[in-house]
Amino acid sequence: MVTSTEHLRDGLVTFLPHRLNRQPVVVRGLTADELWFCAGLSAAAGFALGLPLALVARSIAVIPTLIVVSIAMGIFVGGGFLRRQKRGRPDTWLRRQLQWWLALRYPVLAQHLGGHHLITRSGYWSPRRPSSHKDSRRGTT
Repeated sequence: MVTSTEHLRDGLVTFLPHRLNRQPVVVRGLTADELWFCAGLSAAAGFALGLPLALVARSIAVIPTLIVVSIAMGIFVGGGFLRRQKRGRPDTWLRRQLQWWLALRYPVLAQHLGGHHLITRSGYWSPRRPSSHKDSRRGTT
């Protein structure tokens, strides 16, 4: 006779290796989220550079050209930079680093992006006990 716990385990994988929960590397050591982040910042920089150059050159084709060129360079340069920064760090390091940076510089914006939960205090921490605490392990009073 099959017990209820055996019936629940039937067909389920109870052990999953840790690496299955990670995002796969897509390009130059970047995951998909990091690639979108690099491409988005690079596209914004290309648009910001292309707009004044399009006015000077009197050609609107300069804007998309500079956007494409800046995305390619941003992924190449930014991917190498982020890969060196991420080496040996946990998977969530980049997201937490950005939240910490926002929490220090823009606390109002950080409240909306989850950075207000981070500890931003700098200084010495001490794990000392209050002086009135009695040590119960030794039996002293």
